Amino acid sequence: MSIGEMLAATVPMVRTLNLEYLETTPERAVLSLPDQGEFHNHIGGPHAGAMFTLAESASGAIVLAAFGDQLSRAVPLAVSAEIAYRKVALGPVTATATLGRPIADVVAELDVGGRPEFPVAVAITREDGAVTGEMTVVWTLRPNG
Repeated sequence: MSIGEMLAATVPMVRTLNLEYLETTPERAVLSLPDQGEFHNHIGGPHAGAMFTLAESASGAIVLAAFGDQLSRAVPLAVSAEIAYRKVALGPVTATATLGRPIADVVAELDVGGRPEFPVAVAITREDGAVTGEMTVVWTLRPNG
């Protein structure tokens, strides 16, 4: 089962918004939000809450891809999120997430008993490539026990 399939099966909001997982690797996660009238805002584009969920879901997908092998000893948790809406979004939108810290550095901090934190940057774009929003989610790997 792919990360996208797993998240679609276990995270109700992913199913509710019909998010599509286009790419999920430790280097990059790309998700799309189809153009759906039931999730439009007052100007006919995707609601800000739907775009937030799209971006946060992309960040979670890359975290699982990068640190899935650490799940037996640590739980990934979002610590904080900040989003900026840059341009009007109309039609389908895509979120592309990238890690802001090398995987090896995060694992090394976990290895010495730390609770590492790391940012994930997410760009939200329209079909024409214009960046409509930018989000940073800070994640942690909380050691089990």
